[in-house]
Amino acid sequence: MSTAEAPGGSTPGVSTPEVSKPGAAKPPLAILPLLAAAAFATGCGMRLLDPLLPLVARDLHSTVAEVAVLITAFALPYGLCQVVLGPLGDRFGKLRVLTLGLIAYGVAMAACALAGSLGQMLALRAATGAAGGAIIPLALAWIGDNVPYQERQATISRFLTGMVMAQLLTGPISGSIGQAFGWRAVFLVTASVSLLTAAAIAATLGGRLWRGQPAGSGRLGFASYAELLSRRAARLLLLAAFLDGLLLFGGAFPFIGSYLIQDFHLEPWQAGLVVAGFGLGALAYTRAARRLLGRFGETRLMLGGGLLLSAALAVLALAPSWPLVAAMQALLGLFFFSFHGVLQARSTEALPEARATAVSAFAMALFLGQGVGSVCFGALLARSGYTGAFLLAAIAMVGLTLWCRAALGGSARN
Repeated sequence: MSTAEAPGGSTPGVSTPEVSKPGAAKPPLAILPLLAAAAFATGCGMRLLDPLLPLVARDLHSTVAEVAVLITAFALPYGLCQVVLGPLGDRFGKLRVLTLGLIAYGVAMAACALAGSLGQMLALRAATGAAGGAIIPLALAWIGDNVPYQERQATISRFLTGMVMAQLLTGPISGSIGQAFGWRAVFLVTASVSLLTAAAIAATLGGRLWRGQPAGSGRLGFASYAELLSRRAARLLLLAAFLDGLLLFGGAFPFIGSYLIQDFHLEPWQAGLVVAGFGLGALAYTRAARRLLGRFGETRLMLGGGLLLSAALAVLALAPSWPLVAAMQALLGLFFFSFHGVLQARSTEALPEARATAVSAFAMALFLGQGVGSVCFGALLARSGYTGAFLLAAIAMVGLTLWCRAALGGSARN
């Protein structure tokens, strides 16, 4: 794939984004809404157990603490299987592997509804996580193949609308269906969405999805990881993803709900509604991404998003009442995606000749950081309490943002 210097220049050591040529054919983005629906199904799988743990524990004759491992059982295979899924996408075709993964995900999700013991449920949740790992990274890599870099982040934001809507809606919908029809019905509904989406993708693409070998197939394979790690810019990007996961995905964000419950004495359902405000901010970003990029450029958007995110974390740490925490939640969603969206877009250009491998490596680094971050933040809470832990996260986020600006700076419009 050809590259050209982006308007405004580029930073040495940073992969230079491609720019569309005049008169280039319009990218085949008709299936983008279907890919967003696939992301929605994946997001539902990640979050549907949050309000269902007591019901699952009762039916499987376990405690809530015991069935909580089902959340990890999804996330761990999701991250680890990126090692295989990225090269498979590059070798056999990104949409082909994505569609097969979506089918396997739907079948495993339906099988979860039939689980009769915690052990069976644990194995089936692991299967859903492993299959679900093929969906979002390969969709991002496909977007990277078909959208010029200068338009890519805005397009990715449209795709991520599905994931954001899952964050907003999964808790209330899952809880309502679970209360009315039982937790097994939630898994069946999610399975139906997955399988119907896979069928719609296959019907839209027709024989193109299954016939022939994708262009460039067979290049690099698993050796593409060595090629990726040989590039300094790619190594820095993967480190940024790991630290992003450590500080935010596994660090500050998962503990906001317990902060609301323990320090402000909200009921769990009230805390859940407050935390859902993050999705509102994220949704606002998906609608405004193109305008924000056009006005500020990629690097300034990353810098501003990171610094404002740090400020919001500091305000959250010192908030005297929960309504202020609620206001910060929406801002956290907006500022986080302003920062993280740039890293995500860069991952699609880290290794253009094996794009799925690069995006999968980015996702794996993010999930590894998430796993380490949850342990570190929990230890920090024990020593410093919520206020101290969130303040330290805010300070660390300032450092990460400034480091990312120095290490990864250089964008389409600075």
